[in-house]
Amino acid sequence: MDTKKIVITGGPGTGKSSIIHALQDKGHSCLEEISRQVTLQAREEGVEQLFLTQPLLFSERLLKGRESQFYEANALEKSCVFIDRGVPDVLAYMDFIGDTYPETFVNVCKSLQYDHVFILKPWKEIYQSDAVRYENFEQAVKIHECLVNTYEGFNYTLIDVPFDTVENRADYILNKIQAM
Repeated sequence: MDTKKIVITGGPGTGKSSIIHALQDKGHSCLEEISRQVTLQAREEGVEQLFLTQPLLFSERLLKGRESQFYEANALEKSCVFIDRGVPDVLAYMDFIGDTYPETFVNVCKSLQYDHVFILKPWKEIYQSDAVRYENFEQAVKIHECLVNTYEGFNYTLIDVPFDTVENRADYILNKIQAM
């Protein structure tokens, strides 16, 4: 079975995880964001904010985890799987902080291609920082710009998800997928 891999991306605090949960509640196969797991694992290792102190190591762990998710989506043998962030997100965040990354990062993005990418714009009314999300809203806007540039740089056509309730945003995505 050729599983369609559908990414839902956007800067921090745009509602991605809420939409993923809504899609799960509707019975769809979804793979959740892994950056919190990487951050919490680093904290257990004694590093409070791995992304800030060792961005390349953090990004290598994320890249490996997202690459695993890509193959996990195929193994699920479903018609489509929704994924909270894709491999190119790693490069976008590295671009955001102005750090370099090895060519292997680019090669992974070129070799693992998603079928569709939905992007959520920064939405000030719902934005919240927390213990793991340290960015402020202005930084979230800049991250969004990096995400757009990165995905478009890999020739993806981004599908904007309009501001609305979580339920309506999930339905919007499902309707778009059915129309394709």
